[in-house]
Order: sequence, then C-alpha cells, then structure tokens
Amino acid sequence: MAKTEKILERIEELKSQTGVPRTLFAVCPNSMSVIKASFRAAKRNNAPIKFAATLNQIDSDKGYVGITQREFTKLLADEARSVNFNGPYIVAIDHGGPWLKDKQSQERWDLEKAMAGVKKSFEDAIEAGYDLIHVDPTVDIFVPAGEIIDIRIVAQRTVELIKHSEEFRRQRNYPAISYEVGTEEVHGGLADENTFDTFIELLKTGLEEEGLPEVWPCFIVGKVGTDLHTTTFDKEMATTLAQKVRKFGSYIKGHYTDGVVNPDDYPICGIGAANVGPEFTISEYDALIELEQIEKALFRQNQIAVLSNMKKTLWELVVESNRWKKWLQADERDIPFENISAERKEWLIKTGCRYIWQNPKALVARYRLFENLKRNGIDAEEVVLSRIEHDMDKYFNAFNLVNLNDYLL
Repeated sequence: MAKTEKILERIEELKSQTGVPRTLFAVCPNSMSVIKASFRAAKRNNAPIKFAATLNQIDSDKGYVGITQREFTKLLADEARSVNFNGPYIVAIDHGGPWLKDKQSQERWDLEKAMAGVKKSFEDAIEAGYDLIHVDPTVDIFVPAGEIIDIRIVAQRTVELIKHSEEFRRQRNYPAISYEVGTEEVHGGLADENTFDTFIELLKTGLEEEGLPEVWPCFIVGKVGTDLHTTTFDKEMATTLAQKVRKFGSYIKGHYTDGVVNPDDYPICGIGAANVGPEFTISEYDALIELEQIEKALFRQNQIAVLSNMKKTLWELVVESNRWKKWLQADERDIPFENISAERKEWLIKTGCRYIWQNPKALVARYRLFENLKRNGIDAEEVVLSRIEHDMDKYFNAFNLVNLNDYLL
C-alpha cells in the first residue's frame, strides 16, 4: 500500500474509534519561504503535511521556484531535518496534464508533444521519490472557445497517463505511488454531478481494460464551491460528492481552499484533503511590506543608508512577467493593467509574486531589506516565516490535524 493510502486508512480507523473526522492539509510550495514555513508549522502542530507542486512551480526545467523534482525532494528532506520533523509528509504533483504547464499552452504544443512532456515530468517525479501524482488532462487548447472537452477524452487521457506511470514505476521497481484525478475547473467538464459520475465509470472501465484494476485514485477532485475568486465551501455539494466516491474507495480533494471562510466544515463533510497556495504568497508579500515600513522608518532616522525598494521591485517584476494576465476576469481582459481597479491590481500583484520570488532583482531587494533590518536588531526572515506559519495554523486546527502524528508514527 502506498504512503498516502496508509495515512488515509489510519485516519479512517481513528475516526471509527473517536468520531473525529480529519482532512489532510496540502501546501502548494510556491516559494522557498513557504516550504521552510510548512515544516516549522507541521512540527509545531505535530501533524502530517502534503506538498502539492504544479509543473509550473517545480519540474524538469526547474519551474518558477527554480528546482527540479529531485532537488525538491532533497530540499524537503533537508528542511525536515533542520527542525527535527519526524512525521510523515507527502510529495505530490498537482494538476499534471497537457497544456497545464504555461510553456506548453503559450507555445501551443500539439497533443503528442504535450503528452510526452507530461509523461517525462511524471517519470522524473517517480524517480525523485514523489508519493502521489495528480493526473489532470482536462484542458485542451484546441477545443473551440465556448466548448468543453469531451469527458470521454478526459477519461482516455487519464488512463493513458496512469498506465504510462505504472509501467515506468514497475519496470524500475520503484515503490507504489498514489493517484489523484479530476479537476474543480469548469473547463474540465467535471463541474456537474452527471458528468462527474460518467467520468468515474469511464475511468474504472478504462483501467480495467488496461489490466490495472488494482490501480485507483485515492483522491478525486470535486467542485465544492471554491475557486480563486470565492471563499465559501459548499457543504451540501461536498457531502454528496464525498459519499459518492467513498463507495469506490476514494476521497474528495478540495482545491482553491485559500481564504475559505468555513474550513472547519471540510472534515465534517468527509473531504480527504485540501490545497492552499496563493494565500501563502499573499502572507509572504504582506510580511515583506510590513518589514519595508519598518525599514523606511529607520531610514528617516538615518539608521539605514540605502532602501531596498521592496514593494516597487515586486510590482515592477510581476507586471513585466505578464503572468498576471492568466488570472484576469472576463471584463478585465482588454483593459491595460493601470486601468484595472486598485483592489484587483493589488490582488494580482500579491498572488503574482509567486512567479517572481526567484528573480535576481527580487532576491537582491529581499537581501538588502533583510540586511538593513538585521543591522537594527530585527530578524526579518523570522518575521516572514512566522506570518506564513500563522496563516497555516488555522488549517491544521480546522482540519483536526494537531497532534495527529502521535497516532500515525
């Protein structure tokens, strides 16, 4: 049995004994600070943690975080050791599918090339020791605008990618891994319950036909009311989907849990795990701006010679990257950045910082900010990490994960 299934099975056993439901907390590792803060928070809460990395973030070409899959697993092991974290952690690919990597969609790779690229990424992840792969072929850039990809194609490509991963893994005697399938996105075609049911049946049949009846996803992503622009978790829909997939031995996985107003409802509704990502980019940004305000006050007191210009640098780099355009709403797509509302501009910058944290100009600004404050007795990195950890703590508590490691080890 794979690691993730073992943890889920133990959580289910504990629930039957104590009546306490739990939801695994998955962090999107979109910066070095978030990775470091994750282990510190998991250590303090004595809880397991999952890392769900998209191929835009971490991949064979290093992604915007600047590391490969093998470097990622080594980094996680180092960070765990640095805080003496001995609990379980899960390493996963998030949204692994053709054209979900920006480079593929921007360069308009054809299907064969896009699928080959995803398969190579999966191979590198398996070799690096990943525990789980989210197989998500729910995007097709060649489907006409306004149309939705055929759910039969989604199922067929899902089976193809799982089959390739299993053959690669078994031929090289790598440990068993877990799978996650589906998407919460409307463009993925799994937004309504009937299509959701059809997908599950097609997936089951497809895996059986490929001689893989024992391979089944532990997580199926469901549309539970959350996306990047909403913060309300739909309890009724989530409960319905959770009950539906439990019959197949799976759990519903929630995505876009960032800033959700009712995280306590996730375990109650039977959600197996939930992803949080851009929220921690905002946490990191807010902490840096807080530190810059202190820096400016010290500058006015002649305690600092040269300012870092942290905020100015971040805004310029995000705008120049053009990656904020990916998250524009329909009524914003033909508007210059400077004409977007102040509230939306700030959101686009804050969440868009994840794409440029590793840019040399951003690193230099951060170094200067931290050094300026260090000379004045302030541990800037500690402030940043503490802010991120604070925002993570609510999920460890809401998902009933505190001290869970005592029962897993």
